Order: sequence, then C-alpha cells, then structure tokens
Amino acid sequence: MTGTDTATALERATLDKAARENFPVAPFFLPRAWRTDLMAVYGFARLVDDIGDGDLAPGGADARVLGVPAERADDRLALLDAFEADLGRVFDGTPHHPLLRRLQPTVRCRGLTPEPFLGLIAANRQDQLVTRYETYDDLLAYCELSANPVGRLVLGVTGTATPERIRRSDAVCTALQIVEHLQDVAEDLGRDRIYLPAQDMKRFHVQESDLAAPSAGASVRALVAFEAQRARDLLNEGAPLVGSVHGRLKLLLAGFVAGGKAAVRAIAAADHDVLPGPPKPGKLQLLREAGTTLRGEG
Repeated sequence: MTGTDTATALERATLDKAARENFPVAPFFLPRAWRTDLMAVYGFARLVDDIGDGDLAPGGADARVLGVPAERADDRLALLDAFEADLGRVFDGTPHHPLLRRLQPTVRCRGLTPEPFLGLIAANRQDQLVTRYETYDDLLAYCELSANPVGRLVLGVTGTATPERIRRSDAVCTALQIVEHLQDVAEDLGRDRIYLPAQDMKRFHVQESDLAAPSAGASVRALVAFEAQRARDLLNEGAPLVGSVHGRLKLLLAGFVAGGKAAVRAIAAADHDVLPGPPKPGKLQLLREAGTTLRGEG
C-alpha cells in the first residue's frame, strides 16, 4: 500500500463513523464549505476519541504516521502526546497525520485557535488517568474538556460565536455528553470507567456491582432518571441558542438539541434501564423533537 493509499484508508476509517453518531455531523442542507470544514473538525474529534478508547484501526498505521515507535503503538498516552505535537504543526508547519492535514485549511480559513482542540486531547488524556468522578461538578469539569469544545468549534466554523451563544452551546454540549454517558453505562463499565458521580450513586444506594447486572434494579433506574433530568434541564437552558441564529445553521443546531431531547425520552421510555444496551430514539421521535425545538416549544 502506498503512502497515499494509507492516508486515504486512515481518513476513511475515521470519517465513515460520522453516520453512526447521535447527532448530525455535516448534514446535506448545509453549505458545501461548512460541510467540508465540519467534517474536518469531526475527523479530529473522532480520531482523538478513538486514540483515547483504544479503538484505532488494527495494524498500527496511525502510530507509524504519528512517529510513535512500534513497541509503544498501544500506549494511548504516547499516542495522545504525539497527536498533540502533530496538532501544533497544524498551526505552524505541516502535520503528519492525514486528518490533521485535512484540518489545516479549515483552521486557517476560519481563524480557529488551538484551545478547543487541546481540550479534546486533554479529555482523552484524563480518561487514561481518571476513571471515576466523585461529584457532579467534577463531571461538569470533564465535560468542559470532552464536549464543550465541539460546540465552540461549530460556532467558530460558522462564524457565529458570541459569549452568550458559547454559554448556551456549552449547556447543550454538556447535556449531550451526559446523555451519552447514560446510554453507555454498560459499555463504559467494560472499559473500567464510570461517569455517574459517586456522590449520586451513594445517594441512590447504587453499588458499582449493580451497574454490571443484565438489567437495572429500582435504585439504578432512579439514579439514571435523576441524571437524565439534569441533562434535560441543560438542554432547556441551551435551547435558546437555536432561536439566536437563522437559516440552515438554525436547522443544524435544532438537530443537536432535538437529538439530546429525543435520547432522554428514549431512556425514559425504557423505564431508565440502560444496562441491556443504549436506548435510542427512532427517526419519527427525532423529527418531532426537531419540530418542537424549531418552534421554540418545550
């Protein structure tokens, strides 16, 4: 396989995952330039998550491109360090990884800064070192790194960032992260990670062993319902972001908010039992939520 073939394969392996996300990454109704730039940002975010989760394509091609020695190709912290160094080349040089080369024109055209990208790397580095969160505030601090930069990048790409929109976007992104954690309790436990605050687990008399059961008991369901309400409140706090913009961007942001609200409803419809697998909303529910969000209702 040639270097060009390898680069193309690495890009495709990451970007093809966009269709499986809970939210629209770069839907068809957006201007072509926005779609191109949003996919470039998505490629970065998806790859850094794959590094942090150990989900890179087999064979070590990403490690080789990033200059990580073969004997450390499975060392996630080493890979994240190398990826961060390559991110620096996006702003001052020529990056090695094809997804970062794809990102460079977007960064230059949109005037994006390193901070949100560094936040996403820091979140995945934290995942290697921190596997439990004592309080809800601790979890919010993690979401500030793992989720909020994505919304800020969307606002940056579309040239619509203001302090108030950033505040609303942060609320939406944190909510989406919490919802994803609720959907993925069992999967995260398999990675020895728990994103349910320990303080809340104690309040609802939930032990870690309860999260490994095939289905949730009453205490786990009550805990999930409590955290889902927190996510719903954050979505309501962030929803005015949709009404602050116009045109096709309004549709995109409504999709983010609607996706979160529909997922919360799907969790409730499963009686808050997330342990058998992630409850997912259907397309009809997503459309209904999108319509409600666009009308500025509930």
